[in-house]
Amino acid sequence: MAFTFDDDATLLTPLQVGEAFAPNRVFMAPLTRSRAQADGTPSYLAAQYYAQRASAGIVITEATAVSQSANGAYLNTPGIYTDRHQEKWARIASAVHAEGGRIFMQLWHVGRMGHPDISGVHPVAPSAVAADLTAHTPGGKKPLVVPRALEVEDIPRIVADFRTAARRAVDAGMDGVEIHGANGYLLHQFASDVVNRRTDAYGGSADNRARLTAEVVEAVADEIGAGRVGLRISPGNGAGDVREDEPIAVYEALLDRIAPLGIAYLHVLIDPTHTTFGVIRALWPGVLVLNTGRETDTDFCQLESFAQWGAVSAVAVGRAFLANPDLIERLVVGAELNEPDVATFYSPGPVGYIDYPTLAELETRESA
Repeated sequence: MAFTFDDDATLLTPLQVGEAFAPNRVFMAPLTRSRAQADGTPSYLAAQYYAQRASAGIVITEATAVSQSANGAYLNTPGIYTDRHQEKWARIASAVHAEGGRIFMQLWHVGRMGHPDISGVHPVAPSAVAADLTAHTPGGKKPLVVPRALEVEDIPRIVADFRTAARRAVDAGMDGVEIHGANGYLLHQFASDVVNRRTDAYGGSADNRARLTAEVVEAVADEIGAGRVGLRISPGNGAGDVREDEPIAVYEALLDRIAPLGIAYLHVLIDPTHTTFGVIRALWPGVLVLNTGRETDTDFCQLESFAQWGAVSAVAVGRAFLANPDLIERLVVGAELNEPDVATFYSPGPVGYIDYPTLAELETRESA
C-alpha cells in the first residue's frame, strides 16, 4: 500500500542544516554499494546514481575512506585520499548540484573491521581484539585478523586523516561531510565499553572513550567550518561485539563536548522506541536526523509523526531511496514504491544501481 504525505507534512518543509538549506527533511542515508574501482576511485556511474536522487533533502554519500589504511572492510568501496579520488568526487558533486541537490560525504575509518587482503595494510583498532566476523576478500571469505592496537602517538595521524579528507571533500564541491562514528567502525570501537580495553587517555572512562570522536569532530569543524559537519552515531548498536553495554554515559560525554561547536546535525541510528533515544534527544540541542535502520519498508507515517512532535528534525532513509530515485515525488503523489533488489546491492555495474525507474519513465513505457 502506498503512503501519501499530507500537503502540510512536516517532512516536506524546508530545514536549515548548518550552512546547507534542505528543501525537505527526508535525507538519503549513506549506503555502501561496492561499485568503486579497486584503488578507491568512485565508479564512473556514481555521478548519475547520486544525481538521480538529488531531490532528497540532503544526499549523504556512501562511507568513504579517509586513508588507505581506513579502507578494507569491503571490496570496491571509495576513498577521498588521492587527487584522483577528489577529481571524481568533484564530478559527482557537480552532477548533484546541477539537479538542484545538496550532498554531504560520509567519512569513515573501518578500524578492526578491515582486512589486509582488501586494504593492503594491517588493520588498527583501540585494542588488539579481533572481531568474530568474516570479510569478503579477493581470495574469498576469510575471518578478520587481530588488529594492531594504536599507540597514543598514532592517534594524531588518524585525526589528521579525517581533517585532510574533509578538506578534500569540500574542495571537491561537497556541501559538507558526515563523520562516521557508528556501526562498529573505528570511532565506534573507541566509544565501546566492550572492545576498547585501553587504560590510557583514550580508554576506560566515558570521557576517555569519547575523546577520539570528539577530537575528530573538532578538527574537521576547525578545517571546514562547523556548519558543514555532521556526525553519525549508533548508541548500543554496532557490528558483532562492538556496542556499549552502558551507552548513555559515553554519548553524554561526547555530546556535552561537541554541542558548543554548533555542527550542522547529529545523525542517530537507533530504534526510536528505545529509552536511549529519548536521552540522546534531550542531550542534543541542534538538528537531529533519525535513521531507524529497519530492513523492511520505511514507515513514513511513523516518521512523519516523530517530525510533527519535534522529536526529530529530519529522517534518513536508505533502501527506499536506493530503489526509488524519485522517492519524494512518489511520497507526494502517493505512488507505489519500487521494491529494492537485494541481489544487486553490492554487485558491479548499472543493474540495481542506476536503472530503477522513475514515475515518469514508467508512464513513458506504458504509453509506448
